[in-house]
Amino acid sequence: MPFLDWCIVAASIIAVLGVAVWLRRYVKGVSGFLAADRSAGRYLLTLADGMAGLSAIGIIGVFQQQYHTGFGGGWWGAMLGPVGMAVTLMGFIIYRFRESRAMTMGQFFEMRYSKRFRIFSGILAWVAGVLNYGVFPAVTARFIIYFCNLPVYLVQLGPLQLDLTLGAVMAVLLGTALVATLLGGQVVVMVTDFLQAQFVNVVFLAILAMLFLYFGWSDIVTTLKQHAPKGASMLNPFDQSNMGDFSIWFFAIGAFNVVYTCMAWQGNQAFNCSARTPHDAKMARVLAVWRSGVTWSVIGLLPICAFVLMHAANCAPEAAATNAALNAIGDSTIQKQVLVPLALKQIMPTGLLGLFVAAMIACAISTDDAYLHSWGSILIQDVILPFRRTPFAPQQHMRLLRWSIVGVAVFAWVFGMLFKLREYIFMYWAITGAIYTGGAGAAIIGGFYWKRGTTAGAWAGMITGSVLGALGTLNNNLIWPWLVPVLQRHYPAVVGIQRLPVDFWFNGMQLFFFACVAAATVYIITSLLTKPHPDFSMDRILNRGAYAIAGEHAVVNKVKQSWFKKLLGIDEEYTRGDRLVAWSVFLISMYGFGTFVVGTLIGLLIKTTDDSWSWWWAFATAQGIVIGTVTLFWFLWCGFKDMGALLRRLAAIKEDASDDGTVRQANDE
Repeated sequence: MPFLDWCIVAASIIAVLGVAVWLRRYVKGVSGFLAADRSAGRYLLTLADGMAGLSAIGIIGVFQQQYHTGFGGGWWGAMLGPVGMAVTLMGFIIYRFRESRAMTMGQFFEMRYSKRFRIFSGILAWVAGVLNYGVFPAVTARFIIYFCNLPVYLVQLGPLQLDLTLGAVMAVLLGTALVATLLGGQVVVMVTDFLQAQFVNVVFLAILAMLFLYFGWSDIVTTLKQHAPKGASMLNPFDQSNMGDFSIWFFAIGAFNVVYTCMAWQGNQAFNCSARTPHDAKMARVLAVWRSGVTWSVIGLLPICAFVLMHAANCAPEAAATNAALNAIGDSTIQKQVLVPLALKQIMPTGLLGLFVAAMIACAISTDDAYLHSWGSILIQDVILPFRRTPFAPQQHMRLLRWSIVGVAVFAWVFGMLFKLREYIFMYWAITGAIYTGGAGAAIIGGFYWKRGTTAGAWAGMITGSVLGALGTLNNNLIWPWLVPVLQRHYPAVVGIQRLPVDFWFNGMQLFFFACVAAATVYIITSLLTKPHPDFSMDRILNRGAYAIAGEHAVVNKVKQSWFKKLLGIDEEYTRGDRLVAWSVFLISMYGFGTFVVGTLIGLLIKTTDDSWSWWWAFATAQGIVIGTVTLFWFLWCGFKDMGALLRRLAAIKEDASDDGTVRQANDE
């Protein structure tokens, strides 16, 4: 890249480290390091949490998906609208989790089930988490290497061929995130992620504006119509019978996933306990509907423009340059990961190139620091801490947390150097996540909402989901790719063996679904056959009734709410502004689902064409850009107000040394 672009990238990294150094003064103890002393406001929380979940690897995963599905593939995602809306507006899981004041889901498991189950689930969460996270730095680093055309230096160590350039780039990315996390824990993670979120939103809107100036809408539509494979229309969702892994079932399983795995994945677990009150935690998720919908819709347009560039007749020189860069890579998996960025690079001007790389690095760092913090904390909090008869001294506790975080970073670097990702990114995430979430979903939902759920049921469900998830991971990534060639080589005359597919019959998403259903079934049956612990009290766990904590709930509206408002989650804690936000989320969700229903009926009853769908996608795109611009300024103003309030609360707070994640009274079964 030109020197100016490298200066932009360097300045963005230095800014993150500078903010981290400045914020370290606000961390006074374990509670501050783990949960920002539960002082975060809703706008700060929703932006920071969203940025932590954005990730450079997540964006590359969307690039992979949308490049093949175009606009049409996104249509089926709208079926998740009512499910996501209900989960969000009701504060499903998040409200009760924040009421429990647990710092990790493992701590809640100890309060709800037993200490031994906390340790077991903590081990599973940590193993699944570090395996899942292990591919993050390498995928991001390869994007930077090939996008910036860095020279690749290889060295042979026995049977291993190591990429020194990959190691160096990963070291810079992980090192930046590691320093920020070690300096201030969740306080630094949350504030730097919030600031990076604002930066990324501006950059992606600028890139989108540049692309639409470069490509006319008619050029985009014409190219998508002419070059989409047969049975895989990129405009008409009813002409997509040949979509492979990203079929309608991908989105149907996603709808199940929204409910079952809500709060199960622990990669951003510190954000779940950092809200000032349970109501703020809930409202942060409600606001996320505005934030996430716009962010991902804008990002989803970039691979569509890349597809146009690779196929339009007037972009032949740019496509040729992209193909030359891809051919120089050689590895087909990496080619799929970097295709879209390399295509977009051909038309980005100086300045915007640097901003794009800086934005992708910001996405990487914001996820790296959150994941390093989460997996490092879970190992100490849910595996080591429960074994202690007496709590750690605060300074000793902080040292262990920091060393654990360093250990996760070292593992991610080594894993990235040695492991080769064979599946689509989303498929790998789904099956590695199932090692923990396949069983945890049942234990979480049952633990918060079913008084009949038992410790035995939690054990049975967790083991079932984890075993099936682990087997799926090993099969798709190691066993099947190794076994099939071996069998076909040794048994060339066996027709059945020669016909075995290169890839396993079920992808990672489908195997994840099977593991979850099995775990939930086992949890329910086992709980019905056993009895809850005699000392179990939901009010005690959720700090309600006689166990209520002053200041956790604020009644601002004593008027009795109608049944419909209760259905929307509106209660006595809602201010007028809160009610407005809740109604806006309901209306925008119903609008999206309503258009999905009407469009689906038309598509089923009347033969629709690419031309008719192009008009809808033009309207939807314009609508998303307008809403995104308005939301950007809205969240920018309110987010900075929340950040100021957070720092004032942290400056005035008195650290409680006993608030360290230890459960004083728990079932040890």
